[in-house]
Amino acid sequence: MFGCMGKILRVDLSLGKVVEEEIKEGEVRRFLGCRGLGARYLFEVRKGVDPLGPENKLIFMTGVLTGTGFPTAGRYDVVAKSPQTGFYGHANSAGLWGVDFKRTGFDGIIFERISPRPVYLLVEDGRAELRDAGHLWGKGVHETTRMLKEELGEKFNVAAIGPAGENLVRYASILNDYNRAAGRCGMGAVMGAKRLKAVAARGSRKVEVADPEKLKELTREAIESANQSMLKTSLETFGTNSGFDLVNAVGGMPTRNWQEGVFPAGDKINGPSLADKVLVGTKGCYVCPIHCARLSEVKSGPYACKTEGPEYESVGALGSMCGVDSMEAITYAHNLCNDYGMDTISAGSSIAFAMECFEKGILTREDTGGLELRFGDADLLVRLVHMIARREGIGNLLAEGTKRMSEKLGKGSERFAMHSKGLELAAYDPRAAKIVGLSYATSNRGGCHINAYVQLQAFIGAPQPLLPEDIRDPFFDPLSEDPILGRVVKETEDAYAAVEALGMCKFLGWMLTADKVAEVVSAAAGWKDFDEREFRKCGERIYNLERMFNVREGLNRSHDSLPKRLLEEPQPSGPAAGQVVHLEPMLDAYYRYRGWDRNGIPTREKLAELELLDLPMG
Repeated sequence: MFGCMGKILRVDLSLGKVVEEEIKEGEVRRFLGCRGLGARYLFEVRKGVDPLGPENKLIFMTGVLTGTGFPTAGRYDVVAKSPQTGFYGHANSAGLWGVDFKRTGFDGIIFERISPRPVYLLVEDGRAELRDAGHLWGKGVHETTRMLKEELGEKFNVAAIGPAGENLVRYASILNDYNRAAGRCGMGAVMGAKRLKAVAARGSRKVEVADPEKLKELTREAIESANQSMLKTSLETFGTNSGFDLVNAVGGMPTRNWQEGVFPAGDKINGPSLADKVLVGTKGCYVCPIHCARLSEVKSGPYACKTEGPEYESVGALGSMCGVDSMEAITYAHNLCNDYGMDTISAGSSIAFAMECFEKGILTREDTGGLELRFGDADLLVRLVHMIARREGIGNLLAEGTKRMSEKLGKGSERFAMHSKGLELAAYDPRAAKIVGLSYATSNRGGCHINAYVQLQAFIGAPQPLLPEDIRDPFFDPLSEDPILGRVVKETEDAYAAVEALGMCKFLGWMLTADKVAEVVSAAAGWKDFDEREFRKCGERIYNLERMFNVREGLNRSHDSLPKRLLEEPQPSGPAAGQVVHLEPMLDAYYRYRGWDRNGIPTREKLAELELLDLPMG
């Protein structure tokens, strides 16, 4: 089987048993890998199970292009029922772990049940075994990784959780390559609940491709396309935080828990500020022509640290959302989140929400153990990160995320708990770009900015080469709520579902057309008739499969929602002053383009079209 190793591991943690299982090529062609195959295997989970209980599965999966040598195709996904949302959860990560794991001879791992004691999984060239992790339990991600490399050999790559995952912080993440995060949806909490500390992988097996010479040619073309892209220039120069000024300029930078859309001290934490204050180098992932990762160091003072990042989302969540304008403090808090194994978006959002609750008197000093939760307090930000990961004091409440916090606190706080489906929103205020609001509301995993990657069109006015030609160029005012936005979101969700399932980075997806990606897949997998039409159909199939998992778990139109703040509270100042999101008409149009009914449920006809009727729908 070209592009795949043809086998996965199924690990029963309760029995300490590891078995190999073959993957059928037909299933790979239908779902492509990563989140696609992950969603397919997640359907084995019985309806209504506790995400942190023994019946949930934790699935690591690579894609058809992972490890083939095609640029950026080194990614993997972790899939499970999310402890944040109760719906489909997945987290995607880069670096080199996905490639190192696939070279062991396996495409993925399905972890089942719960281990009676802490363990880690060792995978090396066709063999796998569970080993005791008692000596690693309680350690941070960085120390865990160092210890396993000392124990096993430096060439082993490690994906691990930290104390946040062990303590079941709802938004705990999994880190590989020390600082690359499978960050969202609480996959680290599922891993912690199973008492699985890490997966250490080393392999020397080659990922065979059908047409090596054609793939080399397409690789050269992709690198050339990337080198000609203004996006590459921007990302190489300032990393993902290059977007800060652009979003802030149009009033879309969430500030003080989304009470405003312009952060006045933006010049202290933007891309140039990061470069001036903490940047010491850059880094790329597997066969990456872009090199967007920042190597950073705060050289002295209370925030001294060495790390990767912070990314744009970390700066937004830990910075402007919390009113913090210290790049050094943001970098330190970001590094703490990585070491504890904790999603920076949800952590920063939960802190910002608590700060506003304190500001409004919903939380008091009696609730916080004497702490004053004030916006702009950098030392407090850092202290709360520690407390959340350890579930100490008020940190125990913040570890539950904004949805559960607001349900417990009440007093109108649900209006400004900034999440969708329980997953905290990323740092783009849709009152400044309405299409972003629709993308948050319809995302299968909740308030996600990358299920539909519309930010370039919405905030920058850049084209999306992956989209059908007639909607490829940005033709809409960001403040427009034209029904055609429903099609743009639908097509973007489908295209990037396929890109992610293949194991590619979405940044490269911004630089290639769909027919070109299909050509790459054909060369790698040997599917000579795989074309743009099938590429789009695979993406649509994956998106509908994820949706049906959610429908099975009780999802309907009411869950495709946004916080009341965005729907009813006009942006108070800045370029988007007076704007709110009128979601319902856009949602109606989106459902029509999707072929779903008015309640947001895929029709039988749509499922038949996508060849999904053979799956158990609960």
